Amino acid sequence: MADEEKKEEQPIIVKKIVKGGGHHGGAWKVAYADFVTAMMAFFLLLWLLNVTTDEQKNAISNYFDPTAVKVSDFTSGAGGVLGGLSMSAEGSMATNKQPIVSNEKKAASVNNQSARKSPDGTEETTDTPTKEKKQVITKAVQAVDTAKEALRKAEETMFEETKKIIEEAILKDDDLKELAKNLLIDITPEGLRIQVVDEKGRPMFASGSAKMLDLPRRLLEKVTNLIAPLANDISIRGHTDSIPYGPGANYTNWELSADRANTARRVIQESGMDTARIKNVIGRADTEHLLPEDPNNARNRRISIVLLKEEIAKPEAFNKKAEDMAGDIIADEAADSDADAEAGPGNAGPPSPVQVPIGTFRRTPGAVEFP
Repeated sequence: MADEEKKEEQPIIVKKIVKGGGHHGGAWKVAYADFVTAMMAFFLLLWLLNVTTDEQKNAISNYFDPTAVKVSDFTSGAGGVLGGLSMSAEGSMATNKQPIVSNEKKAASVNNQSARKSPDGTEETTDTPTKEKKQVITKAVQAVDTAKEALRKAEETMFEETKKIIEEAILKDDDLKELAKNLLIDITPEGLRIQVVDEKGRPMFASGSAKMLDLPRRLLEKVTNLIAPLANDISIRGHTDSIPYGPGANYTNWELSADRANTARRVIQESGMDTARIKNVIGRADTEHLLPEDPNNARNRRISIVLLKEEIAKPEAFNKKAEDMAGDIIADEAADSDADAEAGPGNAGPPSPVQVPIGTFRRTPGAVEFP
């Protein structure tokens, strides 16, 4: 009985074995590090294949080729194919001669130099082709600049003639000659500016309104008919004086100037102007007075029509014209040079270039100050 009680009191020991690792272990980090290292080596190999030339790749291939001629009389490391390189004089050196360069660099070096004999018999190298190329480029740039200047002068002459035609046409018209004082024409850095201004007692529009009166409308139609044959784009701008609307008004001089400019645009279009030539329609309000010292003067209320210079409105077309003209200039100069060479006894010089590439030279038109 006592033995049975002792057996019942004996404690029961449970041994639990806890397994380590699992998702908290670090074995995966080692595998991931090996993977990243392999990827880095792979991309490094791709980069090296991309930057090396064919000659360098061939040299590397021959270095690891057991059947190729040895590149050195010595080996280092384990020897054989994977002998490696040595920092000392002895060892498997790649080469001790001139480094391998690209064929393109060699060809450029040969083409850019020509050998000639000096008086003492030694050879000298000159960069004659490079100098000739620079001369050709300089000549082409100068020809383009000359052509642009010629185009600018021709356009300015055309503006002067147009100004004279408009002024004479208005004076010859019995109904419009009394509005000659309302018409101001001048040449600005933007182009030919035609301004129809208000005179005291002779306004263009009803007071505070964008409705154009009959006589100024006929004047604008006459001007449009005279400038319609030209190719220049136009800019239409409305201006007001500095007399403001009443307090709390939602309609200001900004809206008024824009509406009047838009009214002028409709009259110009109805008079036969091509819509594609209208570059913009702008309301200036009272920011650009004709008479800054008298901001409330009636002459500050006006409509401006600017025939824009082609160099400003269409720079690409202007540059193309200049390049075509420059090609003709160079061709004429080359023909004159050849004629002079043939006429001169015993002075047959080298033939002038027949064609010079025009079109790859661009210069910015520079800063343009607008009135």
